[in-house]
Amino acid sequence: MNRRHFLHTSTSATAFLAAPAVVRGQNLNSRLQMASVGTDGKGFSDTREMVEHGKTVHIAFCDVDLNRTARVRELRPNARVFRDYRRMFDKLGDKIDAVTVSTPDHTHAIITLDALRRGMHVYCQKPLTHTVWEARQVALQAKKSGVITRLGNQIHSHTHYRTAVHAIQSGIIGKIKRVHSWVNAPGHGRSGFIDRPKNPPPKPENLAWNNWLGPAPWRPYGGERIYHPWGWRDWQDFGGGALADFGCHILDPVFTALQMKSPPLEISADHTGMNDEVWPCQATVDYVFPGTQHTAGKKLHLTWYHGGLRPGEGGPTKIPLPRSGSLLIGEEGTLVVPHSSPAPSLYPEEKFPEGTIEVVEGSNHYHDWVDGCLAGTQPSDDFEYGALLTESALLGNIASRFRGQRLKWDAEAFRFTNLEEANPWLTKEYREGWKIEPVA
Repeated sequence: MNRRHFLHTSTSATAFLAAPAVVRGQNLNSRLQMASVGTDGKGFSDTREMVEHGKTVHIAFCDVDLNRTARVRELRPNARVFRDYRRMFDKLGDKIDAVTVSTPDHTHAIITLDALRRGMHVYCQKPLTHTVWEARQVALQAKKSGVITRLGNQIHSHTHYRTAVHAIQSGIIGKIKRVHSWVNAPGHGRSGFIDRPKNPPPKPENLAWNNWLGPAPWRPYGGERIYHPWGWRDWQDFGGGALADFGCHILDPVFTALQMKSPPLEISADHTGMNDEVWPCQATVDYVFPGTQHTAGKKLHLTWYHGGLRPGEGGPTKIPLPRSGSLLIGEEGTLVVPHSSPAPSLYPEEKFPEGTIEVVEGSNHYHDWVDGCLAGTQPSDDFEYGALLTESALLGNIASRFRGQRLKWDAEAFRFTNLEEANPWLTKEYREGWKIEPVA
C-alpha cells in the first residue's frame, strides 16, 4: 500500500503522518527518499547538503530551467528530472518522503502547501512565503499534516548565532530594552531596473516561463538577469526585497533569544521612494512587539534598516558596527551580533573582557532536519516559527506602501485596525490555474 492510498483510506491518517519517514515512506535501505524543487543557486547548495547527509537518496529534481539542472544531475545521476513540480508530485508523490523548496518567493507557498497536503516533510527557503496570508496557511497546514518542517535560514544553527542566543538568555546584559537590526544590501539597486523592460527578448527554449511565473500575474520574459535567474527578489510580484530576504536571517537570533512568539503590534516605515514594481532601495522600518520574559518592558521597540542605512555611525552606544547585523541594548550592557560572522561581542569592553561570552557549538542545519525526518522529531526553526519571522518581515513591507503612517496590527483578527486600505495587501490575486486554497 503506498502512502497516498493509505492517507485517503486509513482512519489512522493523523498518527501515520506523525510517524517517522522510514515508517511512512518506501525507503531504500532506510534512506529518506527526497526531491528538490529549484536546483541551482541556493537550490544546488540545499540539495548538495542533503546529499552529503548519507542517509538520503534523491529520486527526482524539478527546475523550470533545464539548463539549471546540470550540476544536481551529477550528484544523483539516476534521479528523474521535471520542469513542473505538479507533474513530479503526481508521478512520484507516493515515493517521495521529503522535499526541499528553493524557488523564488512567489512560488514557495503553493509548492510547500501541495507537499504538506501529500504528507511530505518540507524544508523551504526563507522567507517562508510571499504574503502574510500564505504564511498563516503554511503554518496551519504544517501543524495539521504533522510532518517535519524547517525554514532555510541555515545560520540559525551556526555557532555565532547560537552563542548570541545563549548570551542573551543567560542574562549577561540584563533584560533587553531596545533592538536595532540592519543589512547593507539595497533593494532595486541590485537589479538596476525600476520599470519593466520595454522590448524584452524571446524566452529561451530551456525555460518553462509559465511555470516560473506560477501564481504571479502574467508578464513576458524580461531577459537574462531581469527576473530569472537573478533580479526577481526586488520585484514586488516575485519577492520581498531586502527586508524579506535578510530579515529572516538577521532577525532570527533576536526572535530566538528573546523567545518572541507574537508578530508586531505596530509598524511604520520610511524610505527613499518606491513605485508599483520594485521595493525601496533604502528603508527604515520601526516595529513595536509584545514584550517577553527577556525584555525590560511590556513592549519592545525594534528598528530595521537596509540599503546601507544603520543606527548612526558607532550606534547609539558609541561602538563600532558591522556592515550587517543586530544591536541588542540591555540593562547592563550591549551585545553586537554580526550577520553570520564574526562572533558576537559585548560592550562596554572594560566591563566584559575577552572570553566573557560562552561559546555554543553549532550544528548542520540541513542534516538536523534530515535526522528529524528519519526519527520523527521536530528540530527548532519549524514552519510555525518560520511563519512568525516571515509575517513580521512582510508586515514591514506593507508599511512601506504607506510611508510615514503607523499601522496597528491585530494578529488574532488578521487585520490592520486603523487603516483599512492596508488590509488587501495581506494577500494577493492568483493567476488562473495557480490558486491557493485555504487550509480547512
